[in-house]
Amino acid sequence: MKLTDFKALTFDCYGTLIDWESGMVEGLKPLTAKVGKSLTRDQILEAHARHESSQQLQTPAKNYRDLLATVYRRLAEEWGVSVDWAECQAYGRSVKDWPAFHDSAGALQYLKKHYKLVILSNVDNESFAASNARLQVAFDAVYTAEDIGSYKPSTRNFDYMVDKLGSLGIAKHEILHTAESMFHDHGPANRHGLTSCWIYRRFDQEGFGATMNPGEMPKYDFRFNSMADLAKAHQEALRG
Repeated sequence: MKLTDFKALTFDCYGTLIDWESGMVEGLKPLTAKVGKSLTRDQILEAHARHESSQQLQTPAKNYRDLLATVYRRLAEEWGVSVDWAECQAYGRSVKDWPAFHDSAGALQYLKKHYKLVILSNVDNESFAASNARLQVAFDAVYTAEDIGSYKPSTRNFDYMVDKLGSLGIAKHEILHTAESMFHDHGPANRHGLTSCWIYRRFDQEGFGATMNPGEMPKYDFRFNSMADLAKAHQEALRG
């Protein structure tokens, strides 16, 4: 199996292309500054992952920016802090400020020359539009949780993606699902029989950060620590 065997790269966005963990920690500062105890970065991210995953299960049709506002309130309650709804909503709108990883735009621009590029993301369309501007590439298709009415790792999201890509003439075996999250992406990719590529952004950190522990680790077919490494490997595969 080679990187050149595929027609489409389907991407998780947040955690893979956009540095959502840094964006979350920054966006939560108005809240964490009020907490009466010191919280580590991973404690903040892991608490966020718990509440986000729970809320996505309970309200799968809620827009991500609105869901994040609820997560903010749940975190405030857990940490014993009083917040008003306007503050919660401000956090929900902070996705537009989350930075791209430094290598994402350049790698995507290179890969665009060789693949169809597709987004499958747990986000709303308005929030993704701001992130898309940071990524500086025109994706060939964008499938969001808002479009589908559910959040990954729901099977519905992957069914939707595979079906829509089929209408574009791309078969399942021609898709390489490219993502950081074992919980949101590689687990369901395994269940759907999709080939997957792990962009292991947290390779130098312990734990799973802003994603839930997947339990038994899913398998993956390729692994790189950055998008730049993926682009470099593709160049080498072409030469090979």
